[in-house]
Amino acid sequence: MRSAKLGVIFLAVILMSFVVFQPDEKLAVQWLTFEGAIAKNEEDIKKKVFIDVYTDWCGWCKRMDATTFSEAMVASYMNEHFYCAKLNAERVDSVRYNGKIYINTRPNTQRSAHQIAISLLQGRMYYPSYVILDENNQKLTSFAGYLKPEEIMPILIYFAENHYLKMSWEDFKKQYDRQKK
Repeated sequence: MRSAKLGVIFLAVILMSFVVFQPDEKLAVQWLTFEGAIAKNEEDIKKKVFIDVYTDWCGWCKRMDATTFSEAMVASYMNEHFYCAKLNAERVDSVRYNGKIYINTRPNTQRSAHQIAISLLQGRMYYPSYVILDENNQKLTSFAGYLKPEEIMPILIYFAENHYLKMSWEDFKKQYDRQKK
């Protein structure tokens, strides 16, 4: 009898561990394709668009995915305030954006940047890079490099909450840092 109770308790603990320790899929960034994010912004609720410009060979890009973009606070904020898109800077297909068609002019060449990536990043081809578009799919800014959650959050807030319309980045960052202390 006692061993049956222990068996039931043991089984219950094991089953609960599967429930308790399952990752919460809502905490992952809900990535779309570049075209998907643009289309969603034109058809659904208007939001800003966050674009992660990456390459398959970029180690820092993979690290951003594994760390910063996997952080619950970052993922939750991005999902709420942005349509989030992944854009492979070396893709080989054509892309239509703002009435223009962009291509990769050397699709069979190693590390050949696509025209859409070159345009969005204004020729500054660093990876990872990020682009933020407004609700009308017009570019607001781009920035580059590996960023920790505490480094990317103020940037996300600055643009998502329209602080960029009221104050400079420097003034916002000072105010943000004071509030964090």
